[in-house]
Amino acid sequence: MSDEESYELLGFDNVLLPVGDLGEAVAFYERAGFTVGFRLDEAGIALLKVGAETPGILLCAEEGLGRRPPHWPSPRIWLEVPDARAAARELTAAGILPLDEIAQGATGWTVEIADPWGNVLGFTDYTKRPALARRS
Repeated sequence: MSDEESYELLGFDNVLLPVGDLGEAVAFYERAGFTVGFRLDEAGIALLKVGAETPGILLCAEEGLGRRPPHWPSPRIWLEVPDARAAARELTAAGILPLDEIAQGATGWTVEIADPWGNVLGFTDYTKRPALARRS
């Protein structure tokens, strides 16, 4: 790259999450409401779709990765949902308990869950700031 060239961030490709068992991870995330876009067991990966966007959450099997506590220091992935309180109820009904009580944030309600390997996903709505929501 010459001094005159630069790069530009165009958007997300995928977010990768390490998991200890691909089958167990796919089952967990399907219970959490995700749709599998594709699964390649021979490569140890499965793509979870997120809305109508092409990028998604890529589950990557890591040999020897054990279970971790839900609050281990890690990045958090937050996803927009129409109603985080409804998401919390549906997750609980599917046997996936929120990490903490559902709370109000700057834009609306939020709830977080963790998979068996300690990856934390949050669900947030824009009920307090509907003009910023993907759907209003």
